[in-house]
Amino acid sequence: MSRAQYDFAGRVAVVTGAAGGIGRAICNAFARGGARTVNWDRVPGSLDTQDAPRHIEADVTRAETIEAALAATLAEFGRIDYLVNNAGFAGSTVPLDAYDPAEWQRIVDVNLVGTYHVCRYVVPAMRRAGTGRIVNVASLAGKEGTPNASAYSAAKAGVIALTKSLGKELAQTGILVNGIAPAAVQTPLLAQMSAAHVQTMIDKSPLGRLGTVDEVADLALWLCSDSCTFSTGAIFDLSGGRATY
Repeated sequence: MSRAQYDFAGRVAVVTGAAGGIGRAICNAFARGGARTVNWDRVPGSLDTQDAPRHIEADVTRAETIEAALAATLAEFGRIDYLVNNAGFAGSTVPLDAYDPAEWQRIVDVNLVGTYHVCRYVVPAMRRAGTGRIVNVASLAGKEGTPNASAYSAAKAGVIALTKSLGKELAQTGILVNGIAPAAVQTPLLAQMSAAHVQTMIDKSPLGRLGTVDEVADLALWLCSDSCTFSTGAIFDLSGGRATY
């Protein structure tokens, strides 16, 4: 299969939660286009490939670690051209009243508050440069509201609204902000969910399958590329035909 190719030579891409899964696939795709890639994550993931991203330890729920990661990235690379907020945590799939309140809060903190923390520190650097691309990885759960995933649905709905708001705020700055709302994608994150819950998501897909990490990466790269010039504050479904609005 032939895929679109982009020239990202000389550019720097920061991806949160890129130890594996979608985040690592996005880093790999950026690297194939010539970008230097940086993984902001609590763990580095596999470093046994030539194009493995530079790992800078960061926890998106702790603002001070994001501030430190930004300083380290700018000191080493001098710039951030692309930011992909990918770090996520699905948590349990249980009825709302059965959630441990601490877990419910953790899901919101990682997915929504973490996206806020990272944007809060990276946006000023992009604004000074007068250019940049931000891609927030949301979820179709944030549009539909997935049963027995109230925290994840609420957090991703917040990411969608944050993306629309920030895109409008930065529309005159040279920075474009967009989001991706995937349906179920084959990643280790699904291991946090019950098999029945995953099968329900597959059954809802007109294409009858899970998405792949490479399909998410392809869309993220287009949103960061020079081919994307008139989209900001937008959410792009990646749902196998399951989009609702």
